Amino acid sequence: MITPIFRIFEVEKAEAFYIDYLGFKLDWTHQFEENMPKYIQISLKNAVLHLSEHHGDSTPGSAIRIKISNIKKYISTLLEKEYASVKPDLENTPWDTIEFTIIDPFSNKITFFEEI
Repeated sequence: MITPIFRIFEVEKAEAFYIDYLGFKLDWTHQFEENMPKYIQISLKNAVLHLSEHHGDSTPGSAIRIKISNIKKYISTLLEKEYASVKPDLENTPWDTIEFTIIDPFSNKITFFEEI
């Protein structure tokens, strides 16, 4: 299994986006000491991500693709939440997927896709 790491700058903002909006669950949080950067693991079904406030752990603007089933239901759930400045839209691709791309508050890009 591969676990991507996204660079973030504020755990609270990341949790609002990934957990409250996208529906990931918080698996665990690590912090060496108070007032030090946090490192968290989140998951959505089979997708596991690490989000890090540590300098040098990945670069803002990274991109990943997450395979998901029932993408139409998932995107309709997201659209009901009306997250500020994010309005995902489904696209049928020439490579036989239905997908949408969303950018997190730290410029990381996530493409959710379903094979057709």
